[in-house]
Amino acid sequence: MSAPQQPTDTVQPRTVQPTSVQPTGLTAEATSDAVLSPALGEDSSAEPALPDTDAASDDARVEPVTAGTGEADGDDDEEADDLLVREGDVAGDYLERLLDILDKDGDIDLDVEGDRASVAIVGGRLTDLIGPDGAILEALQELTRLAVAQSTGVRSRLMLDIGEFRAKRRAELTALAGETARRVASSRQPERLASMNPFERKVVHDVIASVPGVHSESEGEEPNRRVVVLPDK
Repeated sequence: MSAPQQPTDTVQPRTVQPTSVQPTGLTAEATSDAVLSPALGEDSSAEPALPDTDAASDDARVEPVTAGTGEADGDDDEEADDLLVREGDVAGDYLERLLDILDKDGDIDLDVEGDRASVAIVGGRLTDLIGPDGAILEALQELTRLAVAQSTGVRSRLMLDIGEFRAKRRAELTALAGETARRVASSRQPERLASMNPFERKVVHDVIASVPGVHSESEGEEPNRRVVVLPDK
C-alpha cells in the first residue's frame, strides 16, 4: 500500500464542508466484550501457568524510570513535547483533508495525553467512520500514524478517537477490569478476558495495576491476543 500523502500546514480545528465523495471500506480487527471465567482449561487446584509477557506491543507495561535532574533533562522533555504537538498538527491536517474527500462534517480536537498525541473527530454523522467494534477507526488510526511518521521521521503512537467511541469503550473496559480484578482477588483463580486490541488491553492493564493482590499479563497472538488477570503469589 502506498504511503499516504503528507499534510503540510498546521490547521486549527474547524468544521469541514462536504464535497461529494463516498467513503471507502476499511478493515481492521474486531473486538468483543465477553469474559471467560475461570480461565479455560484451568484446574482450580493447580498452579496457573503464566502467559507470555507483552514486551514488544503498544500495551506493554513498562516499569517507571527515575529521571535525572539538570538542564539536559529539561531540554529532552521540551523536545518530546514539541514532537507530540507537531504530531497532532500533522494528523489534524491529514484528517481534515480526509474528511473533505469523504464528504464528512466534523471538528478536529488536538491534545497531548501523557506520552502520546491525541486527536479526536467530533460532531457530525461519524458512525460509518467507526465501523463494527471500531474496525474502521482502527484502520484510520493506522493510516494517520503512517502519515505522521512519514512527516516527522519518527514512529508515531498517536491515538485517534471518532465520535467518542474510544472514550465510551474506555469507560466500559474500566468497569469490566475492576470487577474482574475483585473476583480474582477474592477467588484466587485466574480469569481470561476476551480478545482485545492494544488500546483495549492497555486500558485493562492500567486498571489491574491499581488493584492490590492481582496482576495482569497478555497472551496469544494478534488478533486473538487477550489479557489474563492472575492473583499475586
